[in-house]
Amino acid sequence: MKIGVDYYPEQWDKSMWNSDAELMAKTGVKLVRIGEFAWAKLEPKDGEFDFAWLDEVIQIFSKYSIEVVLCTPTNCPPLWLYEAHPEIIRIGADGKPLQIGIRGHRCINSPVFMEYAKRITHQLVIRYGSNPAVTAWQIDNELEAYHCSCDVCKEKFRSWLLDKYDTLENINETFGTVVWSNEYSDVSQIQPPTAYPQAWQNPALCLDYYRFSSERTAMYAKELAMTIKREAPKAKVTTNTWFCEDAPDFYKLFNELDFVSYDNYPPVKLPKDSEEFYSHAFHLDLMRGIKGEKFWIMEQLSGATGSWAPMSPTPQPGMIMGYSLQALAHGADTVVHFRWRTATKGAEMHWHGLIDHSNVPGRRLFEFSELCKTVSKLGVIDTTEIISDIAIIYSPDNDRAFKIQPQAEGFYYLEQLKAFHKAFSAYGANIDVVSPDADLSHYKVVVAPCMYIYKKSAAENIYRYVINGGTLIMTNRSGVKDSSNNCISEVLPTVYKELIGAEITEYDPIGSGERTIVDFAGNRFTCREWCDVLNPTTAKAYAEYDDGFYRCCPAVTMNRYCSGVTYYVGTVCNSDFYKSFAANIMKQTGIPRFKGLPDGVEITTRTNGLDDYIIFFNNSEQNATIGLPKAMYSIIDSVGKDKIELKPFDIDIIRK
Repeated sequence: MKIGVDYYPEQWDKSMWNSDAELMAKTGVKLVRIGEFAWAKLEPKDGEFDFAWLDEVIQIFSKYSIEVVLCTPTNCPPLWLYEAHPEIIRIGADGKPLQIGIRGHRCINSPVFMEYAKRITHQLVIRYGSNPAVTAWQIDNELEAYHCSCDVCKEKFRSWLLDKYDTLENINETFGTVVWSNEYSDVSQIQPPTAYPQAWQNPALCLDYYRFSSERTAMYAKELAMTIKREAPKAKVTTNTWFCEDAPDFYKLFNELDFVSYDNYPPVKLPKDSEEFYSHAFHLDLMRGIKGEKFWIMEQLSGATGSWAPMSPTPQPGMIMGYSLQALAHGADTVVHFRWRTATKGAEMHWHGLIDHSNVPGRRLFEFSELCKTVSKLGVIDTTEIISDIAIIYSPDNDRAFKIQPQAEGFYYLEQLKAFHKAFSAYGANIDVVSPDADLSHYKVVVAPCMYIYKKSAAENIYRYVINGGTLIMTNRSGVKDSSNNCISEVLPTVYKELIGAEITEYDPIGSGERTIVDFAGNRFTCREWCDVLNPTTAKAYAEYDDGFYRCCPAVTMNRYCSGVTYYVGTVCNSDFYKSFAANIMKQTGIPRFKGLPDGVEITTRTNGLDDYIIFFNNSEQNATIGLPKAMYSIIDSVGKDKIELKPFDIDIIRK
């Protein structure tokens, strides 16, 4: 496990480089990420390269035994390149070129841009591909499923559609262009989604454009990765990602890369509303699930954030260490903090690093130093892994489809996934977040929320899991759309009716309204946003509505199917329902529960096959005490304990 920092030597006087590296080494930094925005510094003129400064920087870090993550600087082409080739500028949904002068405004599909991007990447790998100090490579920066309406992207999109649907007639039929008299009579009439809200536009077109954009982004990353590996076959290549509005299909993006990297900025201001999901444990589990392997944090919270928005509060004492160890607990084996020193120039000068503008080490750097010392004691869990009994299915297609057509006020796809994640986590369960096509056979429980877009392989995977004895949880808005994002003309939940043993006779998108449900034990819970009115065929009611015109109708059902069981939650509830529901499911499936965890305390268990290590993280602003069933050894404090006492954002690791 390694702790590192993001560093921008080109933004600082070279007289500071050695002293920075020296202080990093004393602090415990094991690696630095450099070069992601330095194209103009590396290639000040077309074809004229200057690597002398980078040679010096890498040599300095090598002297202090600090490894280097070298980035392709392709996110920010130099102004001379935009000036010489304005055709590489991305065209917005409004048909106008994006204004340059900030970052990420190149079109990754432009053959001219790709030629230059490969050239600078090739020059870098020729020079540093065999340098032992360079331990990994990062492609570009925070890649998205970019929307571009340039002529190149239009033609590639049209070709992509013809490859998929064969004929213009099939495209018209699939997209339903007869609606609003939008039939295509020539392929040239096909355009990417416009600047209108996507809910006003053709949903099949919008989803296919997202898929096209995701594939092109993955292809771009693959091309640059191949450019590196041709010269350095053993190079480890990644790119950093995050949950942006146009987040790409993570599974496609990382398919050809060596490992996953994530930019992790947990909240510094915790919400007062207990119904809000603020923990990044779900995000971290999703990143681990993309490839089913350990991952990196390439940017980690270091200070108050703020550039394009007002500054956030500064991290509270304990957050820098606690959030970093939370990432390690969930499968990160390297955490790189953004950034070493806060910038004094440019738009990100108020996105704070470990050292403030004063350049005087302070509280945050001292806490970071303690983090480095703590991680140095955790070698014992380097070889451990996270084994989970529970999986939650995340689908990029479903995520995007709900963004295209919002369902009801307050209804968000990811929040339904997070609701189950939080509920099972409250009992100390390990949870994998996986793709719809993942191998589900080894899980005792699989949660498949909002399976909105039909995908044949995913539906078969889910059925196979239940047939073979699995316990499945499905939710509202499943089986609604076909693979092209068109409504299926069958009784809901269409392809899943047999599996859940019920039909949806009607639904009520209540949004911010509220209803009450009562479970089989008489417990009452508040529900909101969406209410499916269920008519069981073979299922039994787990909970019923207690008000509204569908009073006494099932809201949650349980159906035995072949050797397995399927639960269907037809509404969206407050957290007390999910916690009660999770407890019952874990009891029925024999998954151990850690009872009595205080709110906000998270548990992750890692094992090496011989010993289990339980990681306790207090992700709250209150002190927490957790009793242990017997005395256990703390590898943090090197003592035996019969209870865990944690300050806010504190962590402890117990050998079971």
